[in-house]
Amino acid sequence: MQLLKKLLDFYINGSIHVAIAVFALVQMTFHFFHISFDWAMSLFAFCGTIVGYNFVKYDALARAKKLKMSRQLKAIVLLSVVALAGTLYGFWFLQRQTQLVSLAFLGLTLLYTLPVFPKLGNARNWAGVKIYIVAFCWAGITLFLPILNAGLDFTNDVFLKFFQRFLLVIILILIFEIIDLKHDDVSLQTVPQRLGVKRTKWLNLFLLLPFYGLEFFKSDFQVVQLWINLVLVVVITLFTLFSSPKRSDYYTSFWVESIPVFWWGLVLLFA
Repeated sequence: MQLLKKLLDFYINGSIHVAIAVFALVQMTFHFFHISFDWAMSLFAFCGTIVGYNFVKYDALARAKKLKMSRQLKAIVLLSVVALAGTLYGFWFLQRQTQLVSLAFLGLTLLYTLPVFPKLGNARNWAGVKIYIVAFCWAGITLFLPILNAGLDFTNDVFLKFFQRFLLVIILILIFEIIDLKHDDVSLQTVPQRLGVKRTKWLNLFLLLPFYGLEFFKSDFQVVQLWINLVLVVVITLFTLFSSPKRSDYYTSFWVESIPVFWWGLVLLFA
């Protein structure tokens, strides 16, 4: 059991799990917009997520010299180096315009992590901003980049899907913030810190309405997708209602981050 726990911790702390969630959303974009499997885009998104998330998580600790080089951390560094090679390899085969836009997302990641503006610190510590940057990056990378790389037009359906993804990520982040309430510094001014847990849950449930409703405005919406999204909304509702600062970190870092994969699985099975 101890070995399994170490493997699970490495899987989560090394950002493999969140990278699979991003990979799942990219595959859903391929499905919804009838794009053939694009290995370069998939590799770039998967490996880039590992590199980006590990950089965000460990950079500040490394600069503050608060990192202890445990075996797991050494393995995560090695994983990140391999993922960086995979990211660069996938990037090389992307279309030129996709490469340029992906560099813009890299810039947002650096802004989020590094103290580009010394007096303001990094964007991660800007009260109320973090949640929107993360949601924009997730929605942009998993939707805009695959569409751009496939040479498709940015139709109304693309922007509807973008806002739907944007809302989904915000909804999931709010669950994270409820669980992280016991760890977060009050200066972060997260939504649960400002509204309280109960009101944050109500906000999350409210946001599920436009998330679901946007599906009706697609030009080619399918009834089966409405049912799939309804199942997803029910699952997210349950995760929201049962969220609490007393929950284990695995509640979000494993189960909540599995929701995009669960959504992809429903699409593969029924759509």
